[in-house]
Amino acid sequence: MASGSKKVIYAALVGNSLVATTKFIAAAITGSSAMLSEGIHSVVDTGNQVLLLWGNRQSRKPADEQFPFGHGREIYFWCFIVAILIFALGAGFSIYEGIHHLLHPQPLKNPMLNYVVLGLAIVFEGGALWVALKVFNRAKGSRGIVEAVHHGKDPTLFVVLFEDTAAIAGLLIALGGIALGQITGNPAFDGIAAILIGVILGGTAIWLAYETKSLLIGESADPEIVQAIRKYCLELPPVVAVNEVLTMHMGPEFILVNVSVDMADKATAGEIEKAIAVFDQRIKSTFPAIKRVFVEAEAQSRRS
Repeated sequence: MASGSKKVIYAALVGNSLVATTKFIAAAITGSSAMLSEGIHSVVDTGNQVLLLWGNRQSRKPADEQFPFGHGREIYFWCFIVAILIFALGAGFSIYEGIHHLLHPQPLKNPMLNYVVLGLAIVFEGGALWVALKVFNRAKGSRGIVEAVHHGKDPTLFVVLFEDTAAIAGLLIALGGIALGQITGNPAFDGIAAILIGVILGGTAIWLAYETKSLLIGESADPEIVQAIRKYCLELPPVVAVNEVLTMHMGPEFILVNVSVDMADKATAGEIEKAIAVFDQRIKSTFPAIKRVFVEAEAQSRRS
């Protein structure tokens, strides 16, 4: 994981820990379902950041006999677990609490405390979101947000980004629900706000699960990298055709490459060996994320 990703996770961890504490204190005093839902949301987010840090540590373990390509894809597994936890705990509890509050409405106590806590939470979450956006914008380059998420290979960036975005949206909804409940005298708005928070968390979790699932299965490298690999192969003197270029991300910073090429019939073993060595050195120096390269070479006449 890049240092920027780790910085994003630590920022979110500190912010969510502070926010969760203040939310639970406010929920206990005021009896707000929306505030309780937001407290659970912050606890889930805090736990998620711990899991992401653990996943990063595990993914850094060196390759061994059982895992010859290393443990890089373990970060994808833990990001998928984070998405499930957001859905099961965050969304599930929020919707349950909202429905319970609609069926058994209770007037809010001391709503001003809720406003103060929500205001502080927005400041804390806003700071974490600003850090996440800053790192994400630097990583995505000229791509749009949706395209960058779809093609991104480091899920920790967009997991934290969308967690923080969902948190800000949830805080604004909670603020609106409490305000409407105070203005109208109808406590049902607090329960409705909790349900809406759950829906946002559920939608966020489904999208994160979808994006991390493809990484967990095994995504190819970016098309630009695949095209460069094909181009570099064709520039080698013994190569007459490139049959197939297969790539797979074994982690955010580990690309596995397998290339099938046709060699000229007159090429000697020494020429082929030299060409493969040149190709290996060039492709790894151009794209540092490429760690392992395998070349399947066939004589041109055998494919005729």
